[in-house]
Amino acid sequence: MAHFAKLDESNKVIAVHVVNNDVLLVDGVESEQAGIDFLYSLHGYNLWKQTSYNGSFRKNYAGIDYTYNEELDAFIPPKIFNSWILDTNLAQWKAPVDMPDDGKIYYWNEESISWVERSGE
Repeated sequence: MAHFAKLDESNKVIAVHVVNNDVLLVDGVESEQAGIDFLYSLHGYNLWKQTSYNGSFRKNYAGIDYTYNEELDAFIPPKIFNSWILDTNLAQWKAPVDMPDDGKIYYWNEESISWVERSGE
């Protein structure tokens, strides 16, 4: 099965639809446009991008509120914290400071822009 993200005018994902792979075949070759044309015939809506369930293309599987970035040809998840920056290689948000790698458990504190060790409970 193929998956297609329905985008709004600002490239935000508003839905994800499944299309049978047979619909995508044009002369034996898979075509994203054939899927878009099929979805347009059903819904009368033309802003669609194919997404990969296993992330094999367009970096991430599209989800509601993800954004399609044309320059990266990738689906970007919603930004978790204002201070986080986009890793364009992974199309993922990351903290501006690396989390300590000392085996302890940390959580992100947006107010102090730092990782804080989680205290034992």
